[in-house]
Amino acid sequence: MRSSLLPAIAHPRRFHRFHRRCCRHRRHHHRCRNRRRLKHSHVIYRRGHPQIMAKLQEHGCVWFKDMELTKSPEGFRSFYDALGLDLCLDPIHTSGLRKMISKKDGIYEEVNKPTLRGHYIGLHQESTHVKTSTYGAFVCFQGATIEGGDFLVADGARILRDLDPAVLQRIYENKVRISVSNLDFDFLAATGPLKQPLMNFFQDLIAKAVAPKFDMELEMLWGSDGKPYRLQAVEPPMSPVNRHPKTGMPVWFCNIHNHARYLRDNRPCTVPEVGMTDVYYGDLSGIPKEDLEHIDEVSRKHIVRVPMQPGDIIFVDNYRMLHGRDIFEGDRFHAVAWFSEQTDANGQKVAVERKQGNMLNEMLNNYVENAF
Repeated sequence: MRSSLLPAIAHPRRFHRFHRRCCRHRRHHHRCRNRRRLKHSHVIYRRGHPQIMAKLQEHGCVWFKDMELTKSPEGFRSFYDALGLDLCLDPIHTSGLRKMISKKDGIYEEVNKPTLRGHYIGLHQESTHVKTSTYGAFVCFQGATIEGGDFLVADGARILRDLDPAVLQRIYENKVRISVSNLDFDFLAATGPLKQPLMNFFQDLIAKAVAPKFDMELEMLWGSDGKPYRLQAVEPPMSPVNRHPKTGMPVWFCNIHNHARYLRDNRPCTVPEVGMTDVYYGDLSGIPKEDLEHIDEVSRKHIVRVPMQPGDIIFVDNYRMLHGRDIFEGDRFHAVAWFSEQTDANGQKVAVERKQGNMLNEMLNNYVENAF
């Protein structure tokens, strides 16, 4: 087993002394039966915990490579249990973007669906206005069987550093609002005098019956993108810059690269219209395309492509690092688990209910899988 700090984020060929010690045990791992191997690896990871967490705080991301143990959910669970991390739900658990492959282990499938293999996932943190998880561990159980599917990471501190000051000032002062879904009610155009009462009815219905199940603070708005009969679920205004809660480091903490429709429309995208997102200024006015292009350019400059192999783990600081995924061909099976306390917009801990939203999550996953 090896680990390295990701290229362009730290030194590309530096390995921790702790992990070199682990390598001497590798042959022993192969000879052991599963139970004994899990126990032995648990001790090794636990002893290395202080070094791993120190490197994570320093660089924001650690890549664990050449591991046999973590090629299965059981072994993956052993890895993060040994590090003493508190398992929690994905902040967007009920979004339908990924389903749980192991509920008891808190492991989510990444976006591997055949219908979305041609969809480029831009850089983002796993966060909402309500919740943010501290750490994430992304594991590869099977790489893309034909090609592509690289995992993408980028340092939010470096993105912030390289943004044009004028662009950064505009977006910082105006803040951002993210629209997370579109519901089209074009038939309302033919309802005559009933149009406005029906619009009020549907707006109120969605706001009360659906939006709360997403565990996000959403406002249901008509026509934010210029289409009068499109009802959008929009998050509150948020700052694109955050201070890391532990280090105090200023970081780019904004999902524009993934959610801006202008950028999505100019790269591979296979998301159905109901799942299309967009980003506005805090007053719901449009962000200039020149600013979006600049943010895209700077974000891509700092992307590190990680060609993960089965058993590899990317351990990320979710407050500092942004992540994404390239398009792929064939089948792919990656997964993720989220850790530590979740915090709200004021940095206060949020209690996590493990069973929350599973039914809606499964319904939305079925919709996305069959939406084409």
